[in-house]
Amino acid sequence: MGEIVLNGVTKVFPNGVSAVDDISLTIDDGEFMVLVGPSGCGKTTLLRMIAGLEEVTEGMISIAGKDVTDVAPRNRDIAMIFQNYALYPHMNVRKNLGYSLRVHRMRKKEIERRVNEVAKMIGLADLLDRRPVALSGGQRQRVAMGRAIIREPAAFLMDEPLSNLDAKLRVGMRASLAQLHERLKVTTVYVTHDQVEAMTLGHRVAVMRDGVILQVDTPQMLYSEPINLFVAAFIGSPAMNLVEAEIEGDTVKFAGNTLQLNPARRPAIGKSGQVILGIRPESFEDTAVADPSLPTIEVQATVFEELGSDKHVIFTIDAPRVDAEELRAAADHEEDVLITDDRAVWNARVDSKMKIKAGEKVRLAVDSSQFYFFDPDTNLSLTAGGQVASVA
Repeated sequence: MGEIVLNGVTKVFPNGVSAVDDISLTIDDGEFMVLVGPSGCGKTTLLRMIAGLEEVTEGMISIAGKDVTDVAPRNRDIAMIFQNYALYPHMNVRKNLGYSLRVHRMRKKEIERRVNEVAKMIGLADLLDRRPVALSGGQRQRVAMGRAIIREPAAFLMDEPLSNLDAKLRVGMRASLAQLHERLKVTTVYVTHDQVEAMTLGHRVAVMRDGVILQVDTPQMLYSEPINLFVAAFIGSPAMNLVEAEIEGDTVKFAGNTLQLNPARRPAIGKSGQVILGIRPESFEDTAVADPSLPTIEVQATVFEELGSDKHVIFTIDAPRVDAEELRAAADHEEDVLITDDRAVWNARVDSKMKIKAGEKVRLAVDSSQFYFFDPDTNLSLTAGGQVASVA
């Protein structure tokens, strides 16, 4: 059993900085849990606390039913995989894989059996006699994973293990990680700032900010029912389009547009009120192929991007950008430093067959059943049914 339970876990550094604040979370045996969030949100500190590399200021951590809060890392029955591989450069792949077994004085025949078995599993059976310097980045990361697998621990802890790989290799390694987990079914806690990685790998994903978990759920539920503006902006690529809007009766008004509300998606407010409206890029479509009953808006395409399977239409709307601390934190960097227009810039993902040129006006259908609404004062969702983390 590899269940990991965090109960009221807190980390305050000697300088008074609170990196992790009263986190409670249960990670089920065999689950692949991803901790995701912007830089400095506390996800790596939390992982290091689970590993025993950081002391717990308050709270309790248990692994496989055993309280390990004050237990040394080597006695926690976990294996950690880092982004820098941490391989021994003077040892070949065979010796790197078997090092921990030799330290524990396992019999040579058993070490050889396990090394060969793991090498075959990770696709390095033909490279056992090579040293790390003769391996590619992806191969080195496979050795690092194999060295963790060979120990047969209760849990794997992974700290951004793919961040040093190029984009194409990361995609392949993500698939390899998913396949390995499906085969081994070992409890895994995976830290990343890349929400695409989080969505493709995690059975559940915990979104962190400022040392707390804002929402933990399946990737699909995080995407479809974000609990607040930060989660909505952080999860999804391209990001959700946002604008200040007004509910008036059965309509929503924004940037000179008045659209009919879908009754199933009406926000939990009275007949009228100010809201922040969110629309995912894929909720738009070319009117030529869309359901004719859907409301439409006219936009002027600033840029369009052809991606083969679909097309992105980028346009400005006659409304200022939503300026909220949550959105700046979710961006984690300046994404649009080349854009000087103060108006909101939106992205619509449409059918690749749509005929359009930059600068042209086009009418887009909008699926109002996919609208999101947020309270402009609290930034909480007015439509979501998501859940925060709990130990239950």
